[in-house]
Amino acid sequence: QVQLVESGGGLVQTGGSLRLSCAASGRTFSNYAMGWFRQASGKEREIVAAIWFNSASKYYVESVKGRFTISRDNAKNAVLLQMNSLKPDDTAVYYCNRLAAWPPGWRAEDAWGQGTPVTVSA
Repeated sequence: QVQLVESGGGLVQTGGSLRLSCAASGRTFSNYAMGWFRQASGKEREIVAAIWFNSASKYYVESVKGRFTISRDNAKNAVLLQMNSLKPDDTAVYYCNRLAAWPPGWRAEDAWGQGTPVTVSA
């Protein structure tokens, strides 16, 4: 298992930006694809973005394409999510995880961390 700690969330106005960070423990981080996920109140968790172990391939859910950018630094065991042009519909708790299966039919590898809340005000 890998321990995952998300940070960087907060309250932002529509059109604003946030940069989320995910710090992962463990030696196998660089062998895995990683994903960012979100869960809004009353809704199921969904994948937002994913990145291949060597950053060669990326995936974005349609609703964030052109606004969010996923990146990773394997030397630091970190995955980042740059979120621009935020909308109220982006309000959710955001999580990262290792991917056991590539999206859209994703499957997470590890137990979920605490997540980091993002609130976008209208």
